[in-house]
Amino acid sequence: MNLGNLKYQSGSRKKNKRVGRGTGSGHGKTSCRGHKGQKSRSGAKSRAWFEGGQMPLQRRLPKRGFTNIFRKTYQVVNLTDLERLKGKDISPESLYRSRVIRKKNIPVKVLGDGEMKKPLEIKAHAFTQSAIKKIEAAGGKAILL
Repeated sequence: MNLGNLKYQSGSRKKNKRVGRGTGSGHGKTSCRGHKGQKSRSGAKSRAWFEGGQMPLQRRLPKRGFTNIFRKTYQVVNLTDLERLKGKDISPESLYRSRVIRKKNIPVKVLGDGEMKKPLEIKAHAFTQSAIKKIEAAGGKAILL
């Protein structure tokens, strides 16, 4: 069976509502819009959040909390990710090239998740205390940028 073989059955296709074609049609006179009011006018549209002039919900609700404008966001990298990389020197540029991080302009923070076996020289904008301990225990260096 395909779409070309389908047969029309009565009642399978609904007729369009033809409005404004006289009172005998059942959809005449006001054309299913009711009497008066904003939505009965021609070209009437209202935005989804509009409440007819009533104070809208997003303005009635109290605002809570606050946004710290001095907050620093970091791209986090775990020691397990660094362990997989080739080479001795690791910097944000090399992390970007090897697709460990996605953006060049956001600072990098190294977290101490995982084990460190290779002695690596890692340059980053921030380190956790556990990351520094594991890097130095493996004979590497943690260099702050």
